[in-house]
Amino acid sequence: MPSSPTARPMTPPTVWLARGRHAGSAAEEVVWTCLKRHKDDGGIDDFHEPAEAQSEGERVFEARWRIEDSVTVRARLTVSDGQAWVLAAEAERPWDPRWPSPAALFWPQDSDADWDHEPVTGGRLRDLNPLPEDDKAVRRLLKDAARDGWTVHVVVHEAMTTDQRGRIPLAGMLPTGLRHRVVEHRAAPHQLRVVNWALRDRGVEVPRGGAVVLPGSPAPADYDATAFSVRSVFLDGSEPAELIAAVARFAALPRPLPEGAEEAVTALREQWRLLTLEEELARERALVAMYVDALEAMTKSRDLYREAAEQAHEALAAYRESAGALPEQRPGPESPLQQLTRTFGRLKDTALALRPGTDAARVQEPSGRRTDAD
Repeated sequence: MPSSPTARPMTPPTVWLARGRHAGSAAEEVVWTCLKRHKDDGGIDDFHEPAEAQSEGERVFEARWRIEDSVTVRARLTVSDGQAWVLAAEAERPWDPRWPSPAALFWPQDSDADWDHEPVTGGRLRDLNPLPEDDKAVRRLLKDAARDGWTVHVVVHEAMTTDQRGRIPLAGMLPTGLRHRVVEHRAAPHQLRVVNWALRDRGVEVPRGGAVVLPGSPAPADYDATAFSVRSVFLDGSEPAELIAAVARFAALPRPLPEGAEEAVTALREQWRLLTLEEELARERALVAMYVDALEAMTKSRDLYREAAEQAHEALAAYRESAGALPEQRPGPESPLQQLTRTFGRLKDTALALRPGTDAARVQEPSGRRTDAD
């Protein structure tokens, strides 16, 4: 079931996100070497591998630099299993696509560097990617691309077979902040029908000899396929200004955070360890203030408990004193009803004693009365 745009929080305007896969070996060493070179050259202020953030199968790198000498950028790269990577960066003000790409500071920009594979389709971020010849593979790839919320996927149709001038990747012409967030898919002249058949469920169509920016998932609320399609793209080595403008407009749309990005942004903000001296002092002051508040709360609770215990002891002592001062309770005089009940009890006992067969004295016959025996 596709996610709605309101299912996830929106991407903050200050945040830059990207992910990929390193196809080579020793990804951690590649990142460390690149960061060390940029620090030595003054490209970044500092970088760090926080020991508490490392785990089996995952390495974390933090880097901090300044843009325009006044805007601080903090970035956090996580490399999992030596292959997949996620990069989240945040600036002190809304991100400008003309700023340098954070990926260019963590990864080398050599043409043979093998870190820029997009994990959903396998395409390269810095190159153009011809669609496969098999129709089923084309449909599967484009359906996956249309659902990807991390990367901007662009499909370009070649109206005719191009020469070397038409094979220049779009990435190198984009603003620097977008170069590692876009994947360009190239459809051969005969593939237009299968491409549009694969995209029809998304309400997207590629014009013949043109291009379209795929919506991703969740799609931006303001996405309109017609507004992000280009009728014609001249693949003659010239800059496709209309297509570049469409990509830039799409990237600027408010978009929900893609799946897994919320965790990356949270880790960047809450688990950041690469602090300046001023930030360290501010953090320690905040910790001291927190401890002082906690101590005051504990002291107040202790005083309240002591006061309540003293009041309870005082109440108990007052109760004991009042109980000792009460006069001894003596039985009062019997009521007439009690006396009458006791009298009836004695009469009952006497009547039982005079019954025949008891040991009590029997009543004698009068002495003057004779019997038949006489």
